[in-house]
Amino acid sequence: MTRLRIIHDTTYRYRKPVTFGPHRLVLRPREGHDVDVAAMTIEVQPAFELTWSRDVFGNSIATLELTATSDVLHIRSHVLLDRTDHGDQASAALRALEYPVTYSPLESAMATVYLALSYPDDEAAVRAFVSDTLHLAARGDVARALTVLNDSINTRFEYRRRERKGTQPPAETLSLGAGSCRDLATLFMECARALGIAARFASGYLDCAASAVGRAATHAWCEVYLPDNGWCGFDPTLGEQTSHKHVVVGVSNHPRGVMPISGVFTGDTGDYLGLEVTVQIEKVGADAALSSPDLDDVADDGPSAVET
Repeated sequence: MTRLRIIHDTTYRYRKPVTFGPHRLVLRPREGHDVDVAAMTIEVQPAFELTWSRDVFGNSIATLELTATSDVLHIRSHVLLDRTDHGDQASAALRALEYPVTYSPLESAMATVYLALSYPDDEAAVRAFVSDTLHLAARGDVARALTVLNDSINTRFEYRRRERKGTQPPAETLSLGAGSCRDLATLFMECARALGIAARFASGYLDCAASAVGRAATHAWCEVYLPDNGWCGFDPTLGEQTSHKHVVVGVSNHPRGVMPISGVFTGDTGDYLGLEVTVQIEKVGADAALSSPDLDDVADDGPSAVET
């Protein structure tokens, strides 16, 4: 078992104190046979109230109600995550599956949601890219086709971190030849759907060199559902299948369904000054506990916290 400490800091700054509407937080990692959240706190400044629910995709959703005005909104998620290594997904070969993919009657109701294109206006551009990419690949071999798509997006498109909110449509990514991890994951997702393969958008953290020194941000990739294999992750930003270094926080049929933090504020045009995000991940001992991060440098009245 490996225990990870994940600290995700998000700071919004404003020209003057503003009033905040409800904020939706997708910050708690998804648990399962190989992942367990040992402890978690969410600290926020200014004063707040927090309630939890699960959405239709099984994600843990925190609804944040901010009860004071402020020129700073600081949200810190602090997680201790236990990861059991039941074999590395990236090294496990997918079971043979011929194209086209056929889902059982039990799976079909679920698969329909993940087969519908999120960007139907871009269908022609996506299908043209798939046709061009797979013209030499054996379409009868599903695993091979997905691997070729993943590799092609990784090598043909430039990774470009964007400050602009949201995800750019796949046709725009194809036109620019570049995009963020969210954009590349979205392109792969729509390509898989064009092949009749159920696919969903996944957001979370990547245990890597940048996160080890606290200079990382959130990461995104795609998961496809294959009969007799289950959900299988592909990361076109890295050109790899996902592995234990990928920590899933949220999944959805559309990228906007798993934005880590989303919400509104009331103020004047120009009040919003900017956003800062950092993610730090470190391996710790099995007996490590949550500490109380000091956010006094953010605001004079300090943060409040809730443990979940």
